[in-house]
Formats: sequence, structure tokens, C-alpha cells
Amino acid sequence: MYMKEAMVNNEVGLHARPATFFIQKANEFKSSIWVEVEKEDRRVNAKSLLGVLSLGIVQGTSINLIAEGQDEKEAVEALIELISTNFSESE
Repeated sequence: MYMKEAMVNNEVGLHARPATFFIQKANEFKSSIWVEVEKEDRRVNAKSLLGVLSLGIVQGTSINLIAEGQDEKEAVEALIELISTNFSESE
């Protein structure tokens, strides 16, 4: 298991378009990946759009990304990178 904390800083948080980019990135990996909002003690599948949207993650929210599987570290690091670039489509 590999876990890392991230801060969502983009204006709209993890909603609609940013959430779609997030789900697409998560689905590139074989590992099971979860998003956890610590203060609410809730964990959802990072590959589920409805799950991620149900967390209501807004700007300034701290989340934990947790992955388990053969590419767990790569999965978490890729999602952290996506979040840190404010869900930019360009690389």
C-alpha cells in the first residue's frame, strides 16, 4: 500500500471537468486507488466519477490518495502531479 497527501488548489476543486481528468488518469493504472477526505472519514474509489464527485472536494481541501497493487507508487505520484498542475491538460 502507498499513500500520499495532496492539497486541491484549483478554483472549482475536484468537480466536473477536473474530476473527469482525475478519473481518466486513475484508470490508466492496474492498482486499486482510493481518495480519502480525512476530516470526513470517507473513502471512495478514485476510478468512480460518482464516488469522487460525492466527496464534494472544494479548493483548499486536503485529500489522501491511497493505492494498492503492482503500480501503486506510480499511480499515486501521477495523480499528485495532476493535482499539483491544477488538472492541466498539457504536460
